[in-house]
Amino acid sequence: MMKRTGWDLAARLRQGSRLVLVLALLGPFAVPDARAQDCPRGDLDARFCDRNGDLVADTPTDPRQLVDPAVLIFAYTPVEDPAVYRKVWDGFLKHMEQGTGRKVQFFAVQSNAAQIEAMRAGRLHVAGFNTGSNPIAVNCAGFSPFAMMASKDDSFGYEMEIITYPGSGINSVADLKGKTLAFTAPTSNSGFKAPSALLKSEFGLVAEKDYKAVFSGKHDNSVLGVANKDYPAASIANSVMNRMFDRGVVKRVQIRSLYKSQTFPTTSYGYVNTLKPEVAEKIKTAFFSFQWKGSPLKAEFKKEDKFIPISYKTHWEVIRKIDKASGVSYTCK
Repeated sequence: MMKRTGWDLAARLRQGSRLVLVLALLGPFAVPDARAQDCPRGDLDARFCDRNGDLVADTPTDPRQLVDPAVLIFAYTPVEDPAVYRKVWDGFLKHMEQGTGRKVQFFAVQSNAAQIEAMRAGRLHVAGFNTGSNPIAVNCAGFSPFAMMASKDDSFGYEMEIITYPGSGINSVADLKGKTLAFTAPTSNSGFKAPSALLKSEFGLVAEKDYKAVFSGKHDNSVLGVANKDYPAASIANSVMNRMFDRGVVKRVQIRSLYKSQTFPTTSYGYVNTLKPEVAEKIKTAFFSFQWKGSPLKAEFKKEDKFIPISYKTHWEVIRKIDKASGVSYTCK
């Protein structure tokens, strides 16, 4: 049996429809000069400005607020075992070292909240944030996304799937009534926000009223939980599930899909807005010049062949709409 997290699950679900994402961080990391500025910022934290209207924090105009680290810290979204992805990203990070002239260190984060806090606190410079965490990272941590993985034809993304196991007795989404559904984390788009909104709007199913909700912590935990019959059903990102199929972690015959959503944008890659512009440009060049053929990245992300430029304002519009419909507020403290 899988060990479930010790979170207060009921309390988290009661907050689901009006989720306010608050990051309690130490005062020394705030930037008083930026906070005092009278500038347009939209949903961004008071520390930031958005004068060009791209919904992303501007690079500070005060040179004293810029950072030029000798060692760049990189973190990939904690959707699966960080130990697996340390090796997967090793070749790419060596490529980034050559392009930036700086050492690049992989930082194995254990949760989306820890990853966001690390960037907001100045301990994380370059990162891949998962779909649901992007708006929080952008608005609270100064994350500047610029790239996303894509196939040769520029197609990208993944779908949210609600899955069960053969013989569970759950043959449709309607059959979830009275059952337990595993989510991943409150910040996850496919692991919580999108399915919560979908179940309520399309099927009239409300958490804790019509079904019991639990949190597994990660997508791979949810997939394994269903495959091993620890959870009767779960909501997951099928990109994670498909990679688990490819690695033989789970067999396809152990999973049955009940619902597949529209395609969502996948993990975005970017840097903290306080990086010196010349360093940020070298990081962008490293992403777009990386050769995928024969790399560990290509071996792991089989459908992807390159990084493509993205716009947070455009590509994440559907995610922001889901957040708004779910009552999510990007409040940072």
